[in-house]
Parts: sequence; C-alpha cells; structure tokens
Amino acid sequence: MTKRTLPVALVQERNHGDADANLAVIEQRVAEAAGNGAKLVLLQELHNGAYFCQHQDVCEFDLAEPIPGPSTQRLGALAKQHGVVIVGSLFERRGTGLYHNTAVVLERDGSLAGKYRKMHIPDDPGFNEKFYFTPGDLGFHPIDTSVGRLGVLVCWDQWYPEAARLMALAGAELLLYPTAIGWDPDDDQAEKDRQRNAWILSHRGHAVANGMPVLSCNRVGHEPSPVGRSGIDFWGSSHVLGPQGEFLAEASTDAPEVLMAEVDLRRSEDVRRIWPFLRDRRIDAYGDLLKRYRD
Repeated sequence: MTKRTLPVALVQERNHGDADANLAVIEQRVAEAAGNGAKLVLLQELHNGAYFCQHQDVCEFDLAEPIPGPSTQRLGALAKQHGVVIVGSLFERRGTGLYHNTAVVLERDGSLAGKYRKMHIPDDPGFNEKFYFTPGDLGFHPIDTSVGRLGVLVCWDQWYPEAARLMALAGAELLLYPTAIGWDPDDDQAEKDRQRNAWILSHRGHAVANGMPVLSCNRVGHEPSPVGRSGIDFWGSSHVLGPQGEFLAEASTDAPEVLMAEVDLRRSEDVRRIWPFLRDRRIDAYGDLLKRYRD
C-alpha cells in the first residue's frame, strides 16, 4: 500500500519552575520541531510545572485552570503559528472543588479539537493523584484532527489494555500518552531497570495487540519531594513505536530532547491483515471483563 507518512515530535523536558517558564521553553521546542518538519507534537504530562502530586496540599489546586483557558489559548496560538497539531496536558479546573488531569488537542488552526480526561487515577507513594484528580468521565473516544484520528490517553492509563483497545475499536490511528513516570532514587538499579522495562513493554504490547503506532512522551530530571522524601528521578525514555511494537525512535533517560520520527499510518492496515486480532476477538465470551474480579 502507498505510504501515508506523518512526521511527529515528542518534547521531552524537565521542569523549569513555573507555567510561564515551561511554556516559554515549549514554544522554543515546538518551533524546533516544526522547523524539522513535524506535523504533530506531543508534550509530556502536566508540562506547565513540577509534578505536584508528590504530596497532598490544597494550595496546589491554585495551579488548575479552565479549559478553554490561558494555556489552551497559548498552545493554540503556537499551533497556528507553526501549522502543527499539539497534544498538551493540563490541570483542569472544571468547577468549584472539581478538577481533572486533562489532555488537550490543539488543531493547526489554533482551535481546540478536543480533550480527554484521565480515566485511571493512581494513589501510590509519591503519586498522590487521587487527592487532586476526579476520574475522567468523557470515556475513550479518539479525537479527529487534520493529521489523523488520535487516541489520546494519559500516563497511568498506559497500564490498562482495555483503554488502548477501546480507542482502537473506535478507529484511532495512533495512541498517544503524555506521561510523568520515574524512579524512587532509593531503589536499587535492578528494581529501576525492571520498572522502566515494564513501562516500555506495556506500550509495545498496546502497539502489537492493536496493530497501531504508539507515542509516549515522558519528562526528565530530578524533582525533589516537597515533604522531605527522596523525590522522583523522571526517566525520560520517550519513544515512538510502529504497529508491531518496533522502535521508530527513543530518547535518552536523562536529558531534554525533541524526539523526531516518521510514522506510516497506512502500515497499520498491512499489519492488521497478517495479524487480524480484531477479527478473531471472541466478543461473545468477554462478558466477565465488566466484573472487578471473577470470584
């Protein structure tokens, strides 16, 4: 089949202090990506500041903003300036006392093409997200853009094959994951390696099981704990995968980077013809998937 090539860029960055500083850097990185030919740019999770979920503090809610709002306006202007589609990740203030971890998609004309509210919310040491985020209620619906139908998910969603599958079943052409994940500095190297490898394998599994490309953009750098713990070493490793789980591009574990890749969107058709997993699904036998556990 004829290729349908989409140049993409993942902006892997560290925290620069506050929203203005981080968005200023993002503007530079998107300009660089567009200059290198990117038509789709993926940013990391909660890119406007530090990963504040390391502790529980009601003052952190002051960081949230409405959608549409100041950040979508700024990202939309950036998308229009460079003629690219941008996928960002924001702390959404939906209403009084109601907040979400929300991905936004800005079309190349600057308009807000759609948003996705993170569905799976973790509550682990150093990742106190249930304190801040209400689980998403928009479901798993791809967002149509000028560069294709985007299956946007967020970080913790990456561990759930159901989320990726539902996006695939709704016709997503790409899976995109803004992410903030890293090591506890106190873990030994073997445990660190296991965690990072498991994270990469989960994305490769989504690519293979659904026969589509996967883009995952993570942050880098050490972020200290506000409550005197060890903090988090974000492990970078942003990557672009093809529909058989093959690496098309991979970033480092420890440095900011604009990761470029070219994705052939038509290749999913070829892969699904030789590995017709969607055809062979036994949907008549999957009813128990709606149960929490098969007691």
